[in-house]
Amino acid sequence: MRRPITTLPPLLLFLVFLCRGQRSNSDSDRPSCHRCDLTFSCNCSHAQFIVVPMVTDDALTLDLSFNNIVMVTDDDLKGHARLRVLSLHANRLSEIHSSAFASLWSLEELDLSDNEIKIINHKWFRKLGALQRLNLLHNPYRSLGPHPLFKSLVQLRRLSFGSDALEEIGRAHVSGIDQLEELRVHGDNLRRYEPGALADIWPLGHVYLSLHGPFLNNQSLASAMLGDVSYPETWVILENLHLATSQSLQPFREAAKKRIRYLSLHNVSISDQRVVEFLVVTDGVPLTFLKFDGVTLKGEGRWEKAYQTDHKALDEVYLRNVIVLDVYKFVSFLQLGFLLQYPRKVSVINAGVFVMPCATSYLLVNLQYLDLSDNLLTDLTLQETLCNGRGTLKDLRVLNISGNALKSLSTVSQLVTKLSKLTHLDISRNGYSWMPQSCPWPPTLRYLNISQAKLNTVTPCLPVTLQVLDLSNNNLNSFLLVLPALTELYLSGNKFLMLPLGWMFPNLQILNIQSNTLTMFSLSDLASYSRLKDLQAGQNKFDCNCDFVNFFQSDIQRRKVMHLSDGEDTYLCDSPLYLQGRAVGRVWLSIVDCHRVLFVSVSCGLALIVGVMVCILLWRLHAFWYLKMMWAWLKAKRGSQRRRRIRHETEPLLSFDAFISYSERDASWVENFLVPELEEPRNTNEGDMDSTPLQSLSLCLHKRDFLPGQWIVDNIISAIERSRRTVFILSENFLQSDWCRYELDFSHFQLFDGHTDRDAVILILLEPLSRDDIPKRFCKLRKLMGSTTYLEWPQDDDRRAEFWNNLRKALRTVEDET
Repeated sequence: MRRPITTLPPLLLFLVFLCRGQRSNSDSDRPSCHRCDLTFSCNCSHAQFIVVPMVTDDALTLDLSFNNIVMVTDDDLKGHARLRVLSLHANRLSEIHSSAFASLWSLEELDLSDNEIKIINHKWFRKLGALQRLNLLHNPYRSLGPHPLFKSLVQLRRLSFGSDALEEIGRAHVSGIDQLEELRVHGDNLRRYEPGALADIWPLGHVYLSLHGPFLNNQSLASAMLGDVSYPETWVILENLHLATSQSLQPFREAAKKRIRYLSLHNVSISDQRVVEFLVVTDGVPLTFLKFDGVTLKGEGRWEKAYQTDHKALDEVYLRNVIVLDVYKFVSFLQLGFLLQYPRKVSVINAGVFVMPCATSYLLVNLQYLDLSDNLLTDLTLQETLCNGRGTLKDLRVLNISGNALKSLSTVSQLVTKLSKLTHLDISRNGYSWMPQSCPWPPTLRYLNISQAKLNTVTPCLPVTLQVLDLSNNNLNSFLLVLPALTELYLSGNKFLMLPLGWMFPNLQILNIQSNTLTMFSLSDLASYSRLKDLQAGQNKFDCNCDFVNFFQSDIQRRKVMHLSDGEDTYLCDSPLYLQGRAVGRVWLSIVDCHRVLFVSVSCGLALIVGVMVCILLWRLHAFWYLKMMWAWLKAKRGSQRRRRIRHETEPLLSFDAFISYSERDASWVENFLVPELEEPRNTNEGDMDSTPLQSLSLCLHKRDFLPGQWIVDNIISAIERSRRTVFILSENFLQSDWCRYELDFSHFQLFDGHTDRDAVILILLEPLSRDDIPKRFCKLRKLMGSTTYLEWPQDDDRRAEFWNNLRKALRTVEDET
């Protein structure tokens, strides 16, 4: 008994490690999605994922719609306890693990629509106590299953289920739901419905029922469902109906019994006879809102047979996307006075209306709201509709004729000027190309919308009574009109280069000037608006110069002098090019960008000072002298090399034993002592028969040996190169002589040319001189003077013989020594 116990723990540990290894391997194989923004909203849709990808555990919204995910395992969503919204819409889901959503404690919205789920498991929703929205539409399940699906969803407020495959709905399927703001049921092919299944859902805000098949073939089922969801305060929306027979209208009797008040029919096909029967069925019903959206009418509009019906409660009629098959046979509504006299709101949108006869307008005695947008009205037919401006619709407060073929703003103003209660006028999306200088308007007009037209200018035609004016998406580039009562102004999509002058709108609170060509605005621009609270100026072409960036970041972002309701991220730089597309609030500009003129001035000043200091330093270090000498040496060197090649075959390279460099003021010493002693030597011991006669030396003197007409520098270089030695007669006169200094300079360069021996230079001091007396720029010669023995001219006559003897030894050639 003990042996299995001792071997069991290692086996369990091995299995645990094996499972963990398999899980880590599976995680490593899963793709990742990194498309998450700063609000932890991860948009991973349309990414061709076949499994649930890994995202950050901090994600609050995860959109996986329009992928190819076929399965959700129990590990795919672990660690996402903070997730609020999960969308798996439009995938290929066919299998979901029973514990797949168990860790999503905070999930509020789950979308599983448009997948391949055939069986719905009630265990999916056991832990989703915070779920408020659930969408199960368009999956191939036939039933919601034997167990109550939604009993644990105590916070559920919006529920959508059903598809073309759904065949039955029972009480157990939807039990446990107390109240819903919205219920959508797609049951076009529904065959079985347990009466009362939906009746317990109360209160019920909006219910959408798609019951195409039951209305045609199973009216009792449709009646039961419609009766269960019809309450006086519930908005009932029926979709995909073909009301072809009298039986197809029977379900409305159940709704009428419940005193339904709000009814909408979407995507409906109906004939004249069915319209009459519908009016008869709803006779006396307190129906206040009736909507037909997407209706195809087969008939001529002859509904006068229902003239005895009572629809006094009818307050609003809404018609949109109406198609009349026999439009040219359609009669007027003159026989429908019994119906048109009650509504206060009438909307006929995108119905191909080109005229409403004045006689029909007279029938709308209680009309306060009229919407004829997206039709075919012209200036001429509008005159007929509004009875040539006689003020027929005396109670009309809101008129919407946007999206028609109107072209004259003057005509519109004249037609509405006698509508004494008109406050809102929408004439947008028409073809107004110009605005007259003056226009009559009703004194009650407060809201005017002329957006998406072709206006180029604004004139005093606009009424001064306006509180809200919308001129978006025109061709305006200026606004010079005083509107003292205006509180909201919308100018987006125009060509404004700057904000309008604020003093023209003393009561303005909201200004929208998005998508213009605004380059910047400043605190002074905003200060002219005394009551402005909300500015929307994003999506413009902002020039991110220092003034604007500093104003935006300091005054707008930090001090909050103005509220930007369109978000700071919509304020993007358009220039300069390197900042294009970056948010103004996150731009950093250097001092070079912000103070360019000052920076350039200071930089130039500093550069000038540094340049002057460098020049002084170079002058003190004799750098200019070195450059000058280097250039002269190179130039002379090239000339010397050329001369060498020319005379190489005609004369020897060395012509003199020594080149004598001396000052003109020391010429007497050279001519009287040096030259005679070296060129015309005498034996000092004439009586001594064994004495060796002194050799005569050839000396190069500038007075006699320089070629006339030649550049003096070339003469100096040539003399130095053609001489075995260079003898400098140093004295104060020498150091002050410019030509002597040139000769000393070139000798200095020649010493380090690489072809001349250091012994080629001989220094003779005519008078006492120290090394420090030599100019500092001749650093090599100063060093040479400190390291080489030089000759001093003795003042004592007895020592001069020794001087000449030493000088001859220094000038002696190698051949002489041998």
